[in-house]
Amino acid sequence: MTTSDRVEYQTHPSRYKHWSMSFDGPVATLKADFDENAGLRPGYKLKLNSYDLGVDIELNDAVSRIRFEHPEVRTVVLTSAKEKVFCSGANIFMLGVSSHAWKVNFCKFTNETRNGLEDSSTHSGLKFLAAVNGACAGGGYELALACDEIILVDDRSSAVSLPEVPLLGVLPGTGGLTRITDKRHVRHDLADLFCTSVEGVRGDKAVAWRLVDAVAKPAVFAQKVQERALALAAQSDRPANTRGVALAPLQRVIEADALRYSHVSVEIDRAKRSASFTVKGPAGSQPGDIAGIDAAGADWYPLAMARELEDAILQMRTHETSIGTWLIRTTGDSAAALALDATLLQHQGHWLVRETIGLLRRTFSRLDVSSRSLFALIEPGSCFAGTLLELALACDRSYQLMLPDDDARSPTIGVSEANFALYPMITGQSRLGRRFYDEQPALSAVRARLGQALDADAAFALGLITSNPDDIDWEDEVRIAVEERVAMSPDALTGLEANLRFNGPENMFTRIFGRLTAWQNWIFQRPSAVGEKGALKVYGKGDKAVFDWSRV
Repeated sequence: MTTSDRVEYQTHPSRYKHWSMSFDGPVATLKADFDENAGLRPGYKLKLNSYDLGVDIELNDAVSRIRFEHPEVRTVVLTSAKEKVFCSGANIFMLGVSSHAWKVNFCKFTNETRNGLEDSSTHSGLKFLAAVNGACAGGGYELALACDEIILVDDRSSAVSLPEVPLLGVLPGTGGLTRITDKRHVRHDLADLFCTSVEGVRGDKAVAWRLVDAVAKPAVFAQKVQERALALAAQSDRPANTRGVALAPLQRVIEADALRYSHVSVEIDRAKRSASFTVKGPAGSQPGDIAGIDAAGADWYPLAMARELEDAILQMRTHETSIGTWLIRTTGDSAAALALDATLLQHQGHWLVRETIGLLRRTFSRLDVSSRSLFALIEPGSCFAGTLLELALACDRSYQLMLPDDDARSPTIGVSEANFALYPMITGQSRLGRRFYDEQPALSAVRARLGQALDADAAFALGLITSNPDDIDWEDEVRIAVEERVAMSPDALTGLEANLRFNGPENMFTRIFGRLTAWQNWIFQRPSAVGEKGALKVYGKGDKAVFDWSRV
């Protein structure tokens, strides 16, 4: 792959082509002004504020910078700089010319970006207000739905709509169907009418149907938005007079078969269709108080590591689709990792610590929803303790080496209170809770061993690992497990893993990432959508879509 072909998830406001940011005390405004000639790939124009992956990469970056660089911001207003258009959704021509894998990864990243707004609202007090000042369709409305509130301009023409089913033969794939029911409680028959109409709904009817929270005439729209933005800001506890932390560019080396960062590395074995992720634990003196954390800034270990791991996951998901098995390793001092957890827990109410925990939580969730087989390998020198144990708990299987005759070299794992409290999955459960179905006897047994170094036999007895082979069997057992895995159907494994990783009761996020995503992925491969005369293929050409009328 050439450098020009690689998708870069790192950016900076000075390089934005689609969004502008402005700040006014506790309110930040993100204005959508998508450059139609700056699509990420050739073959389409981003007309009418329609977006592609590049637009969402900038949005993700902008929100991250507001989280860390502007702690004084309590409300983010999302609006448009274009006349009469808020956002017309995902660019249809981009979808029409993209591979299935590209469409799926695009939708997944978009979902994660939207969910990230709600995550920040829930956990960090950063509120979001959609100031819909023009036509708002498809993914544009889905972006608005991810906000805490929606205000729609009442100009007799601006409407909200989800026209994917009647217009394109696909679904509102980034949570629209789910958010209008689970979040906004739109009555299901009205939702049916709404989602099968191209025209959309505007004005007081949109309020009555619960599609928006309020409407305002153009003359008072800006005033109404400001009032609601300040009212939302009053609900937040983000600090008013604190210096933010600049997110400097990541130091990263890309090689033909490797990614290398300061705390994370990825080694790709193309012959075995697998990759080894290695996360280094904290090393050297780590700050234990707020003054030290503030001084460290973006170089503070958990923040720096989370940023690097997030980028590595995104790079591998986008560019290495045939590398289907990820082997997760760690190195370092488990005692140092547990000490770091104590700092995180002690200061979790501080804004920077809270935002760092949030980034870790969202990064671990990216791992959960990656369609890759995840195996943790716990070997001598490993550092699967506390926060870093989440990496193993996220895996489909975990193998821990037992050295019965060498206690000093026998790798151990360690559980901290962070594993119970800091990193819930999108289900709302901790990974320990997911592992044991929230059954209290098993969880109590684990809690009784908090902070202890657990060798393979002890970890196996507690149910924290899958297998505890000794040094005689280790190499063969791991080799066979990996070889068997890479020989299986990738499609079947994706379905298997997604179903097994998210057990227990459903919520809005599991329905978006599970049920909705699965249906959209299926529809994206059906002839009614992507066949020669499918709706996505003929859109904008003046031809009528030809559907396969068989119900399957």
